[in-house]
Amino acid sequence: MASDNSEDLFSVAMLIDELKNENVQLRLNSIRRLTTIASALGAERTRSELVPFLTDSNDDEDECLLAIAEEMGNLISKVGGPEHVHCLLVPLENLSTVEETVVREKAVESACKVGAAMTSEGITAHFVPAVQRLASGDWFTARISACGMVAVAYEGCPASEAETRSQLRMTYSKLCADETPMVRRAAAQHLGKFAAVCEPENVEGETMQLFQQLVQDEQDSVRLLAVEDCAALGKLLPREECVAEIVPTVKKFAADKSWRVRYMVAQQLYSLCESVGADLARTELLQSYEQLLMDNEAEVRIASAGNVAAFVQLVGAAAAGAKIVPRVKDLAADQSQHVRAALASCIMGLAPTMGKDQTIDQLLPVFLTLLKDEFPDVRLNIISKLDQVNQVIGVDLLSQELLPAIKDLAEDIHWRVRLAIIEYIPLLASQMGTAFLFQKGEGDKGGELNALCLQWLGDRVHSIREAAAVNLQKLTEVFGAEWACANILPRVMELMSNNHYLYRLTVVRAMTLLASAVGQDVAMRDIMPALKEATKDKVPNVRFAVAKALGDVAAALDPSVVEGEIKPALLELQQDQDVDVRFYAGQSLQLCDAKLSA
Repeated sequence: MASDNSEDLFSVAMLIDELKNENVQLRLNSIRRLTTIASALGAERTRSELVPFLTDSNDDEDECLLAIAEEMGNLISKVGGPEHVHCLLVPLENLSTVEETVVREKAVESACKVGAAMTSEGITAHFVPAVQRLASGDWFTARISACGMVAVAYEGCPASEAETRSQLRMTYSKLCADETPMVRRAAAQHLGKFAAVCEPENVEGETMQLFQQLVQDEQDSVRLLAVEDCAALGKLLPREECVAEIVPTVKKFAADKSWRVRYMVAQQLYSLCESVGADLARTELLQSYEQLLMDNEAEVRIASAGNVAAFVQLVGAAAAGAKIVPRVKDLAADQSQHVRAALASCIMGLAPTMGKDQTIDQLLPVFLTLLKDEFPDVRLNIISKLDQVNQVIGVDLLSQELLPAIKDLAEDIHWRVRLAIIEYIPLLASQMGTAFLFQKGEGDKGGELNALCLQWLGDRVHSIREAAAVNLQKLTEVFGAEWACANILPRVMELMSNNHYLYRLTVVRAMTLLASAVGQDVAMRDIMPALKEATKDKVPNVRFAVAKALGDVAAALDPSVVEGEIKPALLELQQDQDVDVRFYAGQSLQLCDAKLSA
């Protein structure tokens, strides 16, 4: 036991030594183990030795500084409780002033964790002074960090410390008016969090003054961050105050000269509308949203189009039909393919709100236009959300355009597009039925889409072939073994004669997956003979694929069938001249024995 303790102490001593090592990776590894070192040292030595060492560390590697900033937040439980946790603020205060942004942000995050763990007395005695020192720092990086810590200081400061809270509000006010735009950006970014911990009367008074000051800033980078505060403040203010102060600001931002500000409004507008309610959204903000849908910048239109379904649901069918749907029709023909793709990803969500009649009259032409779009992502986005329209009007009205769109995607030159449509087929099949998806054309024996599902098994990309095999299994689970016997299995068996062994491997994989979906009788009648024949394939890769497949198939069969059919085939493969075939046959035999002994 004493030997174990001495070994542990030696390991800790090694970690402490590595903290001073010239090798960056060794220092980094040791920093990642600071909690282990602290546990070995104990709370008192951690406070008196480890934390001062880290404070005085002159490490100039940003990666090491980032690790120290992160680990400081994990030492809270190692320094002796809430009354001692303030000792961690000293190194974190130093790290909060460095030039590297990610180090500062991690230091502020850890400092806020420390503040949350402190007592109210500790906040007043240690955390608030640290924030004040950072806020009055000569270098702007310190003042940026102070912006992220003021809210924690204010929340932890007891209400009885009115003077301290007043000073913190004054400090934040100075940060909002700082001469450096980066500091004002940080103040705008954290204003919502600060307002959330302030008293209601201060939110309506001082905080709103700071907000109005930031929204009029000459720097668009400051104004666009102030946009995020609109929704946060809208939830804190009384309804009347929100209408009087926030809504006019949002309208102004929606017409801002900077497209980045308008882009931020497009992203945040729905959150604000939720906070003010549907009535105000219709009367006050609907026109602004309509303007954003027609914005000159494609990025703004993309952000606006992404919220169209949620916005329509909020304002209702009547208002949407008059203001939003006409703009949606324009966006469907937008010159930017990314705008059309963003619209296609959510336009189907309009159908439940608009109802059957308006969907058919107003939206169906838009759906059909997007289904014929030249950009594959647009067509994919429409097809992936067909279930939303199916619930309202059914898919019969889309059928003439839907199957050609699926066929074009299935044969797209980009393999990721082909992969995406393969993954949607089982979902579409479960919603629309085999009669629709696998309808036969003139002179078509198995249906055009049926042929495509089998064609994917011979794709030149392995991921497509694998997905196609899984697709056939899922379709069989949806439509049943009888459908698979009539439409899938005979065609799959034909592919076993393909000259290229990679395609034969895919067929083996498909038969393995289908065996679990069609049941034992079909598996023994149709699949097992083909697998047994494949054990004699001239290519070893196919034979060991069959060896693995027999083990998987055995899991879905009765023990008597495993004993009589599977094991003899595997025992024969164990005598194969190829070492890999023998290995996988042995593994599958172990699976069979485990099933038989269960």
